[in-house]
Amino acid sequence: MARCARCRRGHRFVDRALAAGAYDGALRAIVHALKYDGRRSLAKPLAGLMRSRCAELFRNADCLVPVPLHPSRRRARGFNQALDLARRLGSDSLPVHQALRRVRATPTQTGLPAAQRHRNVKDAFTSSRLAPALRGCVVVLVDDVSTTGATLEACAKVLRELGVREVRAVTAARAVMPPR
Repeated sequence: MARCARCRRGHRFVDRALAAGAYDGALRAIVHALKYDGRRSLAKPLAGLMRSRCAELFRNADCLVPVPLHPSRRRARGFNQALDLARRLGSDSLPVHQALRRVRATPTQTGLPAAQRHRNVKDAFTSSRLAPALRGCVVVLVDDVSTTGATLEACAKVLRELGVREVRAVTAARAVMPPR
């Protein structure tokens, strides 16, 4: 699998990442309806798609960790779509841990170029009181969309600093960047 120039240059905190599909067409419309139109019932079929297309990421994992929203965005939206997806992906053998907190409200990443996305989420996350229990674990981060991976990397950095052994990431969709 080819890696972009940014990924080849920098240290990566996410060991492996997969998306159920490209953020385009019907999948884009479904993710948008979940996230912005509050169609929370769509979390179940999206999680099913993620589970079937990204099954290898869940093997031998210890838990799922949803990417958190800042409390102000959570209040405005009424829910966290990543948490809804994680709950639908989770099971008795793969519990969901809200091990991260978003401590800094950031502008939306939509429309920002890659370098600004990374700066935008720098130091925006910290661990919750549940995080120390994850030392030595294999964690799967869960989010709805990955564009540059900046948010996933920022979250994974916090988890690594806590002693998480391996960080994997799964998203419903991955934005496909046109070649430069």
